[in-house]
Amino acid sequence: MTVPAVLRVSNISKSYHLGGTLGSVLGVTRQNSLTALDCVSLDLRPGEILALVGESGSGKSTLAKILVGSVSASSGELDYRGAALPTKRGKDATRRIQMVFQDPYSSLNPRLTVGAILAELLWLHRIVPRKSLREESIRLLNLVGMQEDALDAYPSQFSGGQRQRIAIARALAVRPDVLIADEPVSALDVSVQATILDLFATLRLELGLSILFVAHNLAVVQHLSQRVAVMYLGRVVEVAETEELFANPRHPYTRALIDSIPRMSAASVNRELVLEGEPPSPFDVPSGCRFHPRCPVAVAACREVDPSLKSVALEHESACLRAFELAEFAPAH
Repeated sequence: MTVPAVLRVSNISKSYHLGGTLGSVLGVTRQNSLTALDCVSLDLRPGEILALVGESGSGKSTLAKILVGSVSASSGELDYRGAALPTKRGKDATRRIQMVFQDPYSSLNPRLTVGAILAELLWLHRIVPRKSLREESIRLLNLVGMQEDALDAYPSQFSGGQRQRIAIARALAVRPDVLIADEPVSALDVSVQATILDLFATLRLELGLSILFVAHNLAVVQHLSQRVAVMYLGRVVEVAETEELFANPRHPYTRALIDSIPRMSAASVNRELVLEGEPPSPFDVPSGCRFHPRCPVAVAACREVDPSLKSVALEHESACLRAFELAEFAPAH
């Protein structure tokens, strides 16, 4: 039986209209709108970490901003626990879905102490009485592995990893049900990334959070997420449980991302599916399957048919005309 979603997006699209250009003035025709998301449907289940992966420009961050309410969708529906989320959200709806941003250096107010940053949110949303603000702030810091003495310091006095922990504590201050983590480790040293990933896994178990974890690197989420959704040029092209996705990718783009993960042995990479070139411009999306210009297994039909997500196995969907044939390119271990 399918578990009801905490957060569900249905056919979400987002276009940006850029207005007139110099080319239009000179008589050179060019599309003046950019479609960042094109009919994206996805669900986030209770207590899971769903990884959203793809190259830069695939639309991951745009979707994250729509989910948290900082950007409005051009069309489509967004539901929270079965009820539609309004375009303009009230205080309660806002606090239910919180975001951890990519850059911990710019996401914290440098003029406020850590204690003031946390207390401001706690008081604004009436999470605890005024007399309990410091006690609750200490509890939040302890949750993310920091101590009480951090309350009286400023963000500039901490390392990148510590700042990201503070940013996570700030997101948790209003007691959300859903956490949107937009590439939260990409700006951190490799030595620090693992500790932040472990923190997200711990918070999911201890607080029962549902987490959408946005990343461009499949290796980052392999041991963190329960499911993975792969995006390419504004579309979700594959969704599956993490173990299933890595063992049996059913979209050549997913397979290329898996093959690009660095390994100790060159023999462990299947070189039959090598991804070449850059993603097409979102101003000029290819006809048919938008991945076909870079796809090493594309056939003539791929240039004409734009495939939608279809079930290829239990809890596994792919938007590829050759999804069932990709079994012959099973990853080498």
